[in-house]
Amino acid sequence: MGGVDRLFDAPEPAPPRGGPAAPMAARMRPATLDEVVGQEHLLGTAARPSALRRAIEEGRPHSMVLYGPPGSGKTTLARLVATTADAAFEELSAVEAGRAEVRAIIAAARERRQGGRATILFLDEIHRFNKAQQDALLPAVEEGLLTLIGATTENPYFEVNGALLSRAQVYELAELDAGDVEVLLRRALERGECGDCVVEDEAIGFLATRAGGDARTALAALEMACASRGEAAGIGACASRGEAAGIGTCEEGVPVDLALAEEALQRRALRYDKGGDQHYDLISAWIKATRASDPDASLYYLAVMLEGGEDPRFIARRMIILASEDIGNADPQALSLAVAAAHAVEHVGLPEGQHALAQAAVYLSLAPKSDAAYQAIAAARRHVREHGAATPPAALRSGAYPGAAQLGRGVGYDHPHDHPGHVAPQRVLPEGLGDVRFYEPDEQEATLRDRAEELRRLRGD
Repeated sequence: MGGVDRLFDAPEPAPPRGGPAAPMAARMRPATLDEVVGQEHLLGTAARPSALRRAIEEGRPHSMVLYGPPGSGKTTLARLVATTADAAFEELSAVEAGRAEVRAIIAAARERRQGGRATILFLDEIHRFNKAQQDALLPAVEEGLLTLIGATTENPYFEVNGALLSRAQVYELAELDAGDVEVLLRRALERGECGDCVVEDEAIGFLATRAGGDARTALAALEMACASRGEAAGIGACASRGEAAGIGTCEEGVPVDLALAEEALQRRALRYDKGGDQHYDLISAWIKATRASDPDASLYYLAVMLEGGEDPRFIARRMIILASEDIGNADPQALSLAVAAAHAVEHVGLPEGQHALAQAAVYLSLAPKSDAAYQAIAAARRHVREHGAATPPAALRSGAYPGAAQLGRGVGYDHPHDHPGHVAPQRVLPEGLGDVRFYEPDEQEATLRDRAEELRRLRGD
């Protein structure tokens, strides 16, 4: 595909559906926009179409990047663009293709344009192209030689060159909800994709819910469940197109039940990318859940990160930060526990280190919260940025070098330990700062607040 031998070809757009022997997910690929399930925020409806829907229906393709989770319809949309546009359709996977394949497609597109025909390039997993490979596409997209449709599960603003992005519209596809996936599963059954198999409602609901919004996963599991039921009954695989595929149909009265659906789906692989926006989204959710004092939510997001293969040291670092930023002196022990958890992770690693992380997550969630220290240093730094750094009083400056006394450094320092309560009345802020206050504790730090007020009274502030 895209080779030199196709240089003078003008292939028709790829059909949106596979043949009888293709996987069910390919056979069930929507052939029209009306068959697309979900993504109303991008496509609108037939009655109230969006700009994107109108562009597709009217055969006016434009370069775009389709960003969304697996099974949400990125490839489907790309193929629908191709079927409505009078353009040749080239398809590459960035996992397998390189600059040579890109150059061959560009050469073929140049030949086609001489004959008045446009070319659409669908580049799956565009985020896997490195900068040099993406740069090779840029001139062809810029001059309109290629209409590029890239598909990615990763945030394109992290993974795709800015120059290429500036010439393409980014569309974010939403994860399908369970209701959307159930529509597709029932549609497959209505079309006879599982032959005569009867699938119980409970099994359909399970597949729709547990597929995690991935239509491809749900349809593949349904196909496997039907095939497994046929084999269990000793009558051959019960899969789509029964007779046409030469694989038989299900015996009447032998349904696909919940147990078989669970077996077919197995445990869904967790979609989590440590280098993409899921990495940032999940740690953000963990921080906010822990700050909200919800230990169950904190443990849930911790579990998602651990199951997804997140670096436990990264999680531990965020725990240390939260202990000071969101708990602070409302519970000083929180910082010690977070640091201890980080040390435990370094010493024992995973899986045992998860227990220390869980202990810390629970403690940090339930600890009283205060951001007084965070606000205090922010206020102090803001004051310094706005007003500059004032010189400390001479009495506080270092007198530990020859000639310091002649310059007045350290002279007149009033040692607090020489006073009752170990508090001296001497002012220690720079001249001119007056009664400035950066630390403003609330009731969560009531003990420290009262202590601060007492110390100010003793100093005569």
